Amino acid sequence: MNNDRLYKYLSDYWGYDTLRPAQVPVIEQVLANKSGLALMPTGGGKSLCYQLPSLLLPGLTLVISPLIALMKDQVDDLLLRNIPVGLLNSTQSDEASNEVFQRMTDGTLKILYTSPERLFARESLLFTQLQSLNISLIAVDEAHCISSWGHDFRPAYTRLIELRQALPEVPLLALTATADAMTKQDIRQQLGLEQDPVFENSFDRPEIHYTAIRRDDENEQLLKFLEERKSESGIIYCLSRKRTESVSKMLQSEGFLAVSYHAGLSTDIRTERQNQFVRDDIQIVVATIAFGMGIDKNNVRFVVHMNLPKNMEGYYQETGRAGRDGLTSHALLLHGGSDFMTLSKHCEIDGNPEQSDTLLKKLRRMQDFADSFACRRQTLLQYFGEAHAGNCDHCDNCQTEFDVWDATLEAQKLLSTVARLEWPYGLAHIIEILRGSKSQKVTAAQRELSTYGIGQDLPKAQWTQIGKELIQKGCLAQSPGRFPTLVLNDLSWEILKGQSTVELTKVEFKVEKASKRSTYERNDTPANSDLFNLLRAKRQELAKQQNVPAYMVLSDRSLKELCQSMPTTSQQLLGVHGFGKVKVQRFGAQILEVLEQFTTSSKA
Repeated sequence: MNNDRLYKYLSDYWGYDTLRPAQVPVIEQVLANKSGLALMPTGGGKSLCYQLPSLLLPGLTLVISPLIALMKDQVDDLLLRNIPVGLLNSTQSDEASNEVFQRMTDGTLKILYTSPERLFARESLLFTQLQSLNISLIAVDEAHCISSWGHDFRPAYTRLIELRQALPEVPLLALTATADAMTKQDIRQQLGLEQDPVFENSFDRPEIHYTAIRRDDENEQLLKFLEERKSESGIIYCLSRKRTESVSKMLQSEGFLAVSYHAGLSTDIRTERQNQFVRDDIQIVVATIAFGMGIDKNNVRFVVHMNLPKNMEGYYQETGRAGRDGLTSHALLLHGGSDFMTLSKHCEIDGNPEQSDTLLKKLRRMQDFADSFACRRQTLLQYFGEAHAGNCDHCDNCQTEFDVWDATLEAQKLLSTVARLEWPYGLAHIIEILRGSKSQKVTAAQRELSTYGIGQDLPKAQWTQIGKELIQKGCLAQSPGRFPTLVLNDLSWEILKGQSTVELTKVEFKVEKASKRSTYERNDTPANSDLFNLLRAKRQELAKQQNVPAYMVLSDRSLKELCQSMPTTSQQLLGVHGFGKVKVQRFGAQILEVLEQFTTSSKA
């Protein structure tokens, strides 16, 4: 893209020398006054695709966003960069709203953020007034909210087609980080984008290290994970409100600055805790999934799930809240056998069996991801239709050398039990028979089977693992539905007849490769941690003066580059990532003073 003015704005306002390759075609499309759908991973720079062009477009850029907190963070960030931006939401006073309306009318506003609910509110004049203004672009952020097949459906989003009809000449850019094929098709159809291009970029987040392990002593597992992360920001997701409370209290007792966050708390408390987290006043938020979508905090270093998420889209989006500054971050998933049954109850949509089945299939794919021994990144990207060779060397499975064992005899025992039953049953019941259970669920006829009790030598957990891996390898089929049953297939019969052998993973004997570090160990500590901490303290001080989150002043990446390059002049500061002319003018002198004092004290 040959546009000197564009790159001047990029450098002056954002402190970046170049655009990411994925951003270039989207920005070109916007500047050509054309519509489209952009799929970019969280942290991939979606917002810049409409914020930067807005400075070159003649009129107003209208941004539709789902959450007040998300809009406010972006507005604060733009104001810090001296970009004329406004916000209209339901919490504003009439005076504040009127001021924004006036700036829209007199043309001094370049970007306006609002929600679809505010846009179409009965008492609002916004929808009508927009039709009389010079609108250059409509940007629909978090566009997956328009689809009932998605995981964050917002009914008001479905009315956005009315905006397109009212402003037919204005190009529309829809953006999302999470959309499977069905959701993507729904977005295009509902926003009238069927004839416009889709800019699909890699969903890969190479900076995130993925780990999924079975829950054992979950508190101990969590504390071990947090051992080397005592000063870093993170989010911990739990299924229940009660569990968020107990985990946050446990962390507080261990010295962590942690709070709970869930829908049972008052709006004021939730807002306060969210602001504390964004501004680095607290370190960890232990939350239900009600937390996070509105968070634009780029220095979240870890995300932990204490239970299985409901689907891969949600897992991808939630883990994607870590590492948005491009630095190494970790995603830990602790899962247990009860998670699937607990979550499957929430997949039933009354009167809509088709959607119920879709939600259940998504949950099963999430379970398969957690149980898999394949490369996590490969499995995750394949879900979104993206090929990956595997061996990412940045997930627990790729950093673990698994022993295998000949499980042909055990497989034959399990498959033979399935074959001998008159009716299909689930894996749990098959294991009850194999282990000779005295439970009333095992019928008298089933106790007469030749396979009854022949699996007593193995614990229930190991039989569960054997069954799940046989399903993963295609040696055994599983019916759809909330209560899946086992069905033999062609490969099952080959194994039973001795025509095929089976090798399975020896889970209890996982051995780390000698060349790899522990999943929980850090390998991304700043080269000069003392200076990094001094700069972080100065950043916090500057952020409080500006009344904005610390990461908006400078990112962790900027602090690390300062530690490495040790600039001594304002001109040298411009060469550090994130330092444009605006930020050098605002914060350069204070940052250079910290660097000078550190250098002087080091020589003393």
